[in-house]
Amino acid sequence: MTPAERYLAAWRDGDPDAVAAAVASFTDPDTDKPLAGHALAAHAREWLARFPGAFESDVDGPVASWTLTAAQRGSYLGMPGTGGELVVTGVDVLSEREDGLHVRRVFDRLAVADALGYAPKFVPREDGEREFGVSTRTPGRPGTPGAITLTWLDVRDGDEGADVDLLSVEVVKSLRASKGFLGASTFDIGNRKYTLTAFDKPESVRAVHARAHQRAMRRFFKGGLCTGAYTSVWTLARESHFARCGGCEAMVAAGKNCDCGWTPDPETLF
Repeated sequence: MTPAERYLAAWRDGDPDAVAAAVASFTDPDTDKPLAGHALAAHAREWLARFPGAFESDVDGPVASWTLTAAQRGSYLGMPGTGGELVVTGVDVLSEREDGLHVRRVFDRLAVADALGYAPKFVPREDGEREFGVSTRTPGRPGTPGAITLTWLDVRDGDEGADVDLLSVEVVKSLRASKGFLGASTFDIGNRKYTLTAFDKPESVRAVHARAHQRAMRRFFKGGLCTGAYTSVWTLARESHFARCGGCEAMVAAGKNCDCGWTPDPETLF
């Protein structure tokens, strides 16, 4: 086998140590510098564990085009590993020198995100005055909130954040089955994850103590998850809800009619 054939066979066989042994250096979009030896073996092992699947390649001179058909088993760029299927295509630029084979791998990380069902959105980290992030919304039942819970968790990195996201999904799923749940929103800003949840009355907050929340609490207190947290329950002092009439353009308070007779439909809080 040529050095290039040994290298590509190592990827096809899913052997990270053989990948490292076959090349003198390796870079891809996930590395900030060329890797070799143990560092490359660790990088390849992480990639193969994250995306186990079938690797096919075709060499044309100094370039090897390849296709990976795999399931996502580990977090990637903050996207939790939920088993989603994807097809990744890319090229490896191969350069044989006196000290061995050097490889520069190129693939589209945005295409990977799209294949996993994520819509990439670009926001600045901060602008000197504000920090930016992303948010989610889980609608519940219409109603006036009698209590709102605000919590936040500090995560170490994107991988831990992905673990927290998976736990959060299960907690919210369990809440949707509870009678007093009105809705929830989450906000990720930097390494802090906020959750704002509305209930019809303070007594309904007990619904958060379902099994999914208990599992998350065990991970936090006994499993080393996150570096800090905040929890709180707030009761309503005042609320105002308005909607604009599509006919006369009047702004109408919820529960009242505009002059043309239109009444706003009740909406969920989140």
